[in-house]
Amino acid sequence: MAPVKVFGPAMSTNVARVLVCLEEVGAEYEVVNVDFDAGEHKRPEHLARNPFGQTPAFQDGELMLFESRAISRHVLRKYKTEEVNLLREGNLQESALVDVWLDVEAHQYNPAISPIIYQHYLIPMRGGTPDQKLISERMDLMKKLLDVYEARLSKFKYLAGDFASLADVSHFPYTYYFMATPYASVFDSYPSVKAWWESLMSRPAVQKVISQLPKQ
Repeated sequence: MAPVKVFGPAMSTNVARVLVCLEEVGAEYEVVNVDFDAGEHKRPEHLARNPFGQTPAFQDGELMLFESRAISRHVLRKYKTEEVNLLREGNLQESALVDVWLDVEAHQYNPAISPIIYQHYLIPMRGGTPDQKLISERMDLMKKLLDVYEARLSKFKYLAGDFASLADVSHFPYTYYFMATPYASVFDSYPSVKAWWESLMSRPAVQKVISQLPKQ
């Protein structure tokens, strides 16, 4: 069976989300780089894979997908085993909680943390000056979110319960970059969140993806 293909740079947060799921299930895959500087993401061949001109795109035989969380779900369903079931499908309550916290990651956590990453890393790369007012506003929002996460993780080892799930590993890409910024010390005020993050970082799949990312 030919390996699946992931189109996009591994350093992209959305690409990394897919890669960590592929590593979790032990699937063979090929990363096909898309050069944003050269405008490859807007060329017809890539737009045929992802009509929004973004990454990742994902090819599994004749099936072409885009949107990283949808791709991640596909990967975890296709390669699910008794040992690796990060969607917890088969248990209605557990799978519902995975969905809840995956939505929290997408609609609460991501909008708070992603502008900080953009301002800290990408703006200087493009010759600009980070907007410290925006970063401060996002950090205030992060603290409110982390209060909620701390309350949850003081009761359970992981977000959906005492089991790791896609809801947890989906937090990995942005948090990984965040933890290399000057703002990472905020996690020290949330011991349960910090323990959760350290547990995620110790996962072999996460470490394999980190080995493909730029050194921090």
